Amino acid sequence: MKYYLLLIILFTVVSCSLKDDAVNPSGGSRNYYLGFTPYPYDVTSQAQDEVYDKISKDADIINHHFDDGVPWNEALLGKPLNANITADWENRKAKTPANHKVVVSVTPLNGQRDGLALYKAEQGNMSLPTDWAGYNLNNPSVREAYFSYCKQIIDFFEPDYFVFGIEVNLLINADPSLNKWNAYVNLHQYIYSKLKEAYPKLPLMVSFSGMDLIKDYTDANNTQQLIGFSDIMTSTDYFAISLYPFLSKFTAESLPDNLFNTLFAMSNKPICITETGYPAEAFSIYGGSVVYNGTKEKQNNYFQKLFSAADKFNVKFIINFVLRDYDKVWEAIGKPDDLSKVWRDTGLYDQDGNVRPAYETWKNKVNISIN
Repeated sequence: MKYYLLLIILFTVVSCSLKDDAVNPSGGSRNYYLGFTPYPYDVTSQAQDEVYDKISKDADIINHHFDDGVPWNEALLGKPLNANITADWENRKAKTPANHKVVVSVTPLNGQRDGLALYKAEQGNMSLPTDWAGYNLNNPSVREAYFSYCKQIIDFFEPDYFVFGIEVNLLINADPSLNKWNAYVNLHQYIYSKLKEAYPKLPLMVSFSGMDLIKDYTDANNTQQLIGFSDIMTSTDYFAISLYPFLSKFTAESLPDNLFNTLFAMSNKPICITETGYPAEAFSIYGGSVVYNGTKEKQNNYFQKLFSAADKFNVKFIINFVLRDYDKVWEAIGKPDDLSKVWRDTGLYDQDGNVRPAYETWKNKVNISIN
């Protein structure tokens, strides 16, 4: 869901009836890692360094999230990647805390989740090369190039968890005919099979937009969403979720009753929250036509309930996408009044670097030892 303008700035996230706010019976333990992406709050190297420093202290896992295209030609032909890509990889690897678990997330879908990812070379989200613009998601060249790209990035980062598709069920919303979805499922199954053969011990998954999986939470066709869910869950190791409860019919007014129990009970596979967030400030988009009345108290309530649910289910990790509010990044790209604002105020640190109540809730959990 991260629009490409924001990503370019990065340079180069068993059925149960328990209540969401139940008390953790284990008290002083947790079974899941907590972390962030290294998304910077400003367009400076200093901001980037500060984010990595905070991740080293406030987390025990990091998600290197790549959602700005794929080097299609180079991956297919086995040619060297553009220096912009390799320099970014080297920089990320060098700054990753040595004792942290690592998630790497990539996707064959574009930022709008309605077709093939754009091209990445000297920058992200460039126009697709000749021929590629006409390729379906199950085109043999797409399959071979994407497998090659996944393999190359796995070999470089050696992650503990690998996400090879981001919010893939949004493709269903973009194409009710399901033609594109069926092509994607073919690609997904091919990539999963090939990667599992090459890396049998590496947990593999793709993420779902969680709010779109539950009936009436969004405008998504629930019947089609559940079909898509079934298509994917036969070939994934974990149930991975991209979870932004305010990007739904509830906006930032309230949390749905039993949100976590309903969502987490959809599969008996281990659960990963590959990205999440909740706004701590009020804002609007599209000229005030959509209003999100976020507050720091609502943000803290969200994390308290999320952790309470995670203590009851088999959750492996939780990634809060934004560590510190990125107001300066938003200003640098021209203050667009669109979806690029919706994650701006979801940091555990505000735009000035001050901690919010949700930070204390998060930090208290980080300070508990992993089982």
